[in-house]
Amino acid sequence: MAAGGAYVVIQIVLKEKILGTGSGNLTELEKAINAQAALGYRLHTITTASSGSKGLVGGDRIQATLVFERLS
Repeated sequence: MAAGGAYVVIQIVLKEKILGTGSGNLTELEKAINAQAALGYRLHTITTASSGSKGLVGGDRIQATLVFERLS
């Protein structure tokens, strides 16, 4: 990616909790969003896709693709 580009694209794999429901690493997603906001970007688009695969101890994996747009 060129430095200072108009857009940034990041992919994060969300892992299901071992016990219970929901994602076990939402803080990673939050940190990525906040880090880009600190650099002058806003979240433009987010899409998700289920990989359908299980980890070593179970749990689905969801791939989140985040597109950030530089604020002028």
